[in-house]
Amino acid sequence: EIDIIIGTHRILQKDVVFKDLGLVIVDEEHRFGVKQKEYLKKLKTSVDVITLSATPIPRTLYLSLLGIRDLSLIETPPSGRRPVKTYLARFNPILLKDVISREMLRGGQVFFVHPRVRGLSGMARLLKRLLPQMQLGIAHGQMPEKQLEETMLAFLRHEIDLLLCTSIIESGLDIPNANTIIINRADMFGLAQLYHLRGRVGRAKEQAYAYLLVPGEKLITQEAQKRLRALLEHTELSSGYKLALYDLKLRGAGNILGINQSGHIAAVGYEMYLEILQRAIQELKGEPVYEEIEPEIKIPIMAYIPQTYISDQTQRVTFYKRLSQVRDLNELQDLQTEMKDRYGQLPQVVENLFQLIQIKLWCRRLAIKRLDTKDGLLRVYFHSKTPISSEKIVNFLKTHPSYSFTAQNALLIPLKKEHIFKKLEKTIQSLEEMI
Repeated sequence: EIDIIIGTHRILQKDVVFKDLGLVIVDEEHRFGVKQKEYLKKLKTSVDVITLSATPIPRTLYLSLLGIRDLSLIETPPSGRRPVKTYLARFNPILLKDVISREMLRGGQVFFVHPRVRGLSGMARLLKRLLPQMQLGIAHGQMPEKQLEETMLAFLRHEIDLLLCTSIIESGLDIPNANTIIINRADMFGLAQLYHLRGRVGRAKEQAYAYLLVPGEKLITQEAQKRLRALLEHTELSSGYKLALYDLKLRGAGNILGINQSGHIAAVGYEMYLEILQRAIQELKGEPVYEEIEPEIKIPIMAYIPQTYISDQTQRVTFYKRLSQVRDLNELQDLQTEMKDRYGQLPQVVENLFQLIQIKLWCRRLAIKRLDTKDGLLRVYFHSKTPISSEKIVNFLKTHPSYSFTAQNALLIPLKKEHIFKKLEKTIQSLEEMI
């Protein structure tokens, strides 16, 4: 009889039964645990799941970057919105009085967020001493439900100038007249929490302000300093994805196959873990799994995508990811053409990057495990699985007397004045003829 049901965690109880569940939408995804999200998927094997979040948790974001889940970004902010001006400062009563007074003078309201319930009463007394004329309200999760509702409605009606609260206001509030937020002991909050708290202000066309108060940089942890620095750097609208990427780097991706939603890989190396996971995904999809040689290329050439060419960080990350996944020369050529069409003529460092990827593809085909340069020599190290026989290499050396071959299965090529890419291209073309 009901087509759509909207609920909290309550609908995840075993006594709630769905007749024909087809779609699950999880809003504020960072507030749910892995077990809760996986339980929804188990209800029906064919169920589609969409998770919504301004700051995806590391595990979810990583699943998307791996290709296990699809990712869609909404980067266009609502019309008229301005970035929230964010400041980091030491706790100072004079600063508090100045900030709150300025907001009240322009007819606005203030959120004051404190990390612990037990400190709210003392903070309320201090604020009332600083600004006796101010109407102050208190809100936290331990209050009776009706009292909390009355306080929030009073703030919405502008009967309260300043709402002293815990992180209970983190999501779900839209009060256009509240355009200043003060977060006390900001070092005690997570990166996603701080981003969501800052998002409580600036929801209209007025300029909004966020003040992150700390006891002093020397008194907070290095991790907290990194979180606060990231928030100060990313103040532009729709910066949640960038902060989520930073959070992934800071906290780690967690256990992709388990329940930990953050944390770094300890048992195996990062690259090995990725390789094992990628193989498992291919096997589950029924795709053929090939053991590829991943060549190590160390040559003194600048090769990267500069910010001056592609200014958007997300787009640069996307292109790096696509380049790392290229498997043949046609695909590489298509990507190069696309980049030219979208951003114009390639700078030399980007041309170098494409040439390096081309060399990497050649090396994979010939099972070359390493390329480097030293003492005027280009050194080509062959893997034991190379399709080129030792007999053919001996014949090759006869026609190239300046070349030599070492016991470490390495071909040594004098570089002289010839450009390294041209030398590599000639050499590899000659080697390919031996297959």
